[in-house]
Amino acid sequence: MKADTKWENLKTLLAGMKHAVLAYSGGVDSSLLLKAASEAMGPGLIAVTAVSETYPPSELYDAQEFAGSLGVTHKIIHTTELKTEEFVRNGPDRCYHCKYELFSRLKAIAESEGMAYVIDGSNCDDFRDYRPGRRAAEALGVRSPLVEAGFGKSDIRECAKGLGLPMWDKPSLACLSSRIPYGTRITVEGLDKVMAAEDVVRSFGFRQVRVRHYGDTARIEVDAADIGRMASAETRDKIVDALKDIGYIYVTLDLEGYRTGSMNDALKTKELEG
Repeated sequence: MKADTKWENLKTLLAGMKHAVLAYSGGVDSSLLLKAASEAMGPGLIAVTAVSETYPPSELYDAQEFAGSLGVTHKIIHTTELKTEEFVRNGPDRCYHCKYELFSRLKAIAESEGMAYVIDGSNCDDFRDYRPGRRAAEALGVRSPLVEAGFGKSDIRECAKGLGLPMWDKPSLACLSSRIPYGTRITVEGLDKVMAAEDVVRSFGFRQVRVRHYGDTARIEVDAADIGRMASAETRDKIVDALKDIGYIYVTLDLEGYRTGSMNDALKTKELEG
């Protein structure tokens, strides 16, 4: 099924829902959903962006800009996952506790507004990786219209580009906590260190960046096509110096390149060993 057909099916699906609260992060997935829902639901839509220490402040600005351009009602809430021990201790189910708090808050907003649905921007490709946050969505009855309409990531980018959405090729972004290995406690200091390190790497023109945080060691992931430039003497030395200034002792480059959910590789290894 072509992306334009999926787009029309998505809007028809949303129109049938009439009213919803949308979990809006500002990324391409939830932005495409916001665009569709704004056309299908009009004033029956409320977009909600959650703010906490786990997301860069720049993401909020981008979300506000786009929601404002569509004339959508946009609410900002502050979530408190760093006060939840189950989240801070950073077990493999960390995302479940974060998403459960978020979706519970959104469900409360929906109920107060007399709306039947909470929707999020999950897509079909999300089911290819370990996503404990999906359990929270299912437990609280959150719907994922992009999944229901058959959208994968490539469909989303194709459709967003065709619609002229400014974030159509925006690099994927995940919660900063995903940079910290399971079993290592999540702290504000660690999150700030990761954010500062990723800002440094991006300042050299690398678009897709992850800095995985292992205490004194930073493991940098960039797109495989960018590894050669990252490893060049001039670029490498400047990035190493900057990350050492941030507080890392060892700075490493992952030769496998960026891939979503790389921290889950440790879980897969344990499963094979078991």
